[in-house]
Amino acid sequence: MPPLVPGTCDCPACSGEDFDPQQLIDGLVAGGAELLEADDPLEAELFGATFLAAGSVAGDGFADAFADGIVPAVAAQAGRQSLAVLIALGALDDGPAAADAAARLMSAGVPSPAWASELGEPVRVGPCRRFTDPDDTASMLVCTFDRGGRSHGFLIHVDHTDCHAAVNIMLVPAEILGDVLDTIRTNGRHTGLKIEAEDLLPAEFRWQVERALDARAVHDADLGPEALEEDDDENAPGYHQLAVLLRARMRALPEPPRPPAPHTDASSPQDMLDLLKQLNAGPRAPRQRRATAPKLPVKRKKSSATAPIYQIKVALKGTKPPIWRRLEVPADTSLAKLHEIIQVAFGWDDAHMHVFETAYGDFGVADRELGHRAEAPVTLEQIASAEGDRFQYTYDFGDDWTHEIVVEKVLDRAAGPYPRCTGGRRAAPPEDCGGVWGYAELAEVLADPGHPEHAERLEWLGLDSAADFDPAHFDAADITALLTT
Repeated sequence: MPPLVPGTCDCPACSGEDFDPQQLIDGLVAGGAELLEADDPLEAELFGATFLAAGSVAGDGFADAFADGIVPAVAAQAGRQSLAVLIALGALDDGPAAADAAARLMSAGVPSPAWASELGEPVRVGPCRRFTDPDDTASMLVCTFDRGGRSHGFLIHVDHTDCHAAVNIMLVPAEILGDVLDTIRTNGRHTGLKIEAEDLLPAEFRWQVERALDARAVHDADLGPEALEEDDDENAPGYHQLAVLLRARMRALPEPPRPPAPHTDASSPQDMLDLLKQLNAGPRAPRQRRATAPKLPVKRKKSSATAPIYQIKVALKGTKPPIWRRLEVPADTSLAKLHEIIQVAFGWDDAHMHVFETAYGDFGVADRELGHRAEAPVTLEQIASAEGDRFQYTYDFGDDWTHEIVVEKVLDRAAGPYPRCTGGRRAAPPEDCGGVWGYAELAEVLADPGHPEHAERLEWLGLDSAADFDPAHFDAADITALLTT
């Protein structure tokens, strides 16, 4: 077994005089027995990530030991178990050694595991988002990936005060990602989800993630194998396993448009200036906390004149072609009632959290942790008193459906019914489809009968045919009927 000998690198496999290289290989191949029984290729990737994670903190010599010693030794056993191990390792390692060895075994007639073909399918990226706290001290990077009809999401917690290093990584099924984000945002366990949310292009998302992983890797290198101690939870993959898997996912994204971020402690003013120059970003003013919201105008008294009618336009931000509704509602409609009206107008299920973001503060279900004041006592005309006034309504903090609302006209009250819909464009997206980007992908899949996910998406929507899915459909009378029943 050529270079796999004590002293090749600093990893446990090479550092001790009593280490038996063959024991490592035999144990690795034995693990292939469980891989042959796996149903989901993600299980195989996590198996490979467990081994490669040790190498990620072992030392510079591990890559050579892996390619020149470990891989040939595993391949020499030339069985189905060793092939499963090589395929799992090759899917994650950025070098060709394991993948090439696996290809040679398959050419020699060794049967591949059932999940191998699915593992070879292209990885598609879903929405990429960043949630940042108001002081820019931490963020959460969130993205979903789909392969062969299976989807999963990553959440990466980044500490901006510690060289923008990754703190932890979560791997969750894509279908519950929205609920996970709701939970995190509600209980405040992670800063970064409370205030600002933005969509990132995949290339920029990759740059942000790789910066976080690289900074953490530098810090872990100082600890050596001790860095792996936090991965001892047998019930869930540890940080370093998920970091290996996440790096592999990043290779499916476009190359970042700018060079990797240098690692620095920025311990002096000159260090900070040098860092800013290397990042090609000029110094920016310190981020300011949101100013104290102005006092809410007095609510209309019951003895006052009848409230006028507001004509408001509610548009889903980021949709192309645009999706919007024109509604007529009494000006004294409470925000709680307006929430219900918007839910009906867009066909939402009211299954997630929501918030009105106004010049007078944020209103929703009262939540001190999130800074949301109670919406029920507040009326529409209190937070938007004149034509041209604007505010936002965000529904589902995972999919992040942001509705931009503008008061177009203040009208005299005429014969009802109110509220009513008088205009709009296009059908609203289905619930839990992954936000603006997820909806665009869904429409693309349904428009292509030959797409491998076409039938699965129809089943998810409960449709018999793609002809039943009409994103251009809109009927103001139907919405008005629902609003007035």
